[in-house]
Amino acid sequence: MSDNDNDRSALLTALTTEHLVLQAAADATVADAAARSSLYVFSLSSSLVAIGFMAQSPEVLAVFLAVVLPAIFLIGVFTVVRLVDTALENNQYMAGIARIRAYYRTITPDAARHFAPGTGRWPEGPEPALGLGTLVAFLGTTASMIAFINSVVAGVGVALLVDVFVGGASIGLRLLCAVVAVVALMVAFLLFQRWRFSDPTGGQAGAGEGGATE
Repeated sequence: MSDNDNDRSALLTALTTEHLVLQAAADATVADAAARSSLYVFSLSSSLVAIGFMAQSPEVLAVFLAVVLPAIFLIGVFTVVRLVDTALENNQYMAGIARIRAYYRTITPDAARHFAPGTGRWPEGPEPALGLGTLVAFLGTTASMIAFINSVVAGVGVALLVDVFVGGASIGLRLLCAVVAVVALMVAFLLFQRWRFSDPTGGQAGAGEGGATE
């Protein structure tokens, strides 16, 4: 066996190992996103159950809501930020796998029929999730769903604040303020998510030239 054959065999072994490592890392991001989403939803549902019990005492309920709703909202913000990061990490791992698959296509003439083109895993066009446009794709992410739930929590808090500071506020006014808060937060989140996906490094691409980065 020639040196070129030995080198090609060693490279293929290394790439196969890297492929498995990247796949395991991608699976870990999915598991992490599921766990964080479940933790947030569990925290919110537990709080709603507690609110149901507290509803019999308006004085205690007001204090409870003042403490719990901001806490749940902050947990939601932290969860959403991390979900966006895990989605970006997953994309990076999948991009690495796509590059390795591009090499697999060159192994034999028949290999090109069994592996997708080097531009991605989908041989007949763009990724299905992007078929309806990036906006719809962004709305369908786990981060977007949790962000919407969290925005509703914030909207409820805003409605309660309006009732406190505007004595005798009508239901219509409270609902209007809540809807405005939900829409504003969702727009802010979508802009944040779009920015993170357009610039995954957060503007820090050149910050680590003089030192190590994670």
